[in-house]
Amino acid sequence: METRELRYFVAVAEELHFGRAAQRLGIAQPPLSRAIRQLERRLGVTLLERTSRSVLLTEAGSVLLAEGRAALDAVEAAERRARRAALAATGRPGLVLVTKAGASGELLPKLLDAYAAEPGAVPVDVLLCGIGEQERLLRDGRADVALLHRPFDSANGFDTEELCTEGQVAVLPAWHPLAGRAHLCTADVAALPGLPMPRWPHRDGTYPPGPGPQVRDHTQLLQLIALGRASAILPESCRPQLGRDLAAVPVLDAPTVTTVIAWPPHSRSQALAGLVRAATRI
Repeated sequence: METRELRYFVAVAEELHFGRAAQRLGIAQPPLSRAIRQLERRLGVTLLERTSRSVLLTEAGSVLLAEGRAALDAVEAAERRARRAALAATGRPGLVLVTKAGASGELLPKLLDAYAAEPGAVPVDVLLCGIGEQERLLRDGRADVALLHRPFDSANGFDTEELCTEGQVAVLPAWHPLAGRAHLCTADVAALPGLPMPRWPHRDGTYPPGPGPQVRDHTQLLQLIALGRASAILPESCRPQLGRDLAAVPVLDAPTVTTVIAWPPHSRSQALAGLVRAATRI
């Protein structure tokens, strides 16, 4: 298959409408329809069920949509990494490190300082993202390295080194009666009246159902907790970010959180290797 054909198919499969897909791709509808029929003939399968009123994905089409997205992401990632490698070869090297905004608050400055002291260190651009976005940015080539937090983030397919493991705390408004407790359980936090747990976005950007507020980053979440609109269970390292209007109480049965530094397994960057060495050393 050609990448052009994959782009055509993914557009139709996502829009489920040939006219809208053609408009999105900037081409006429007849050549788009011909390209999809040609792709189906070559594969020997039906990808789309067409009627006069609708376009639906078949089982084979659903599989190709998932695989096609991954393949196109890989092509785009290869293009970005090749351009960055070319910049490095011409004397303009650099690394892009992605991490969640508000996470790794104490670890990140220590890491950057330790790496800056390394012989041959290159500039590091820090890309702050929303919840769960750093994995995608690393996979699609917009970042060279990421700080991920298991079990919340997936490190599948990456090389990793574990940096630290920590417990979790319940973050509550300072005025709440439970804020003075020595410890809590997850059931205690989940049952708090008027302080629902937040709803983080899925990988596709949609939110799960529920009464809790929709949040995208820690700053937004902490403000909602201070206003008495939410509560949350967060890694212990969030404590330095909490103002006097917030309290942190250890949650005994919450799973531990492990911070890892992750990078693509095929990377040959000496600068990246130096950054990983600095991270594991501290």
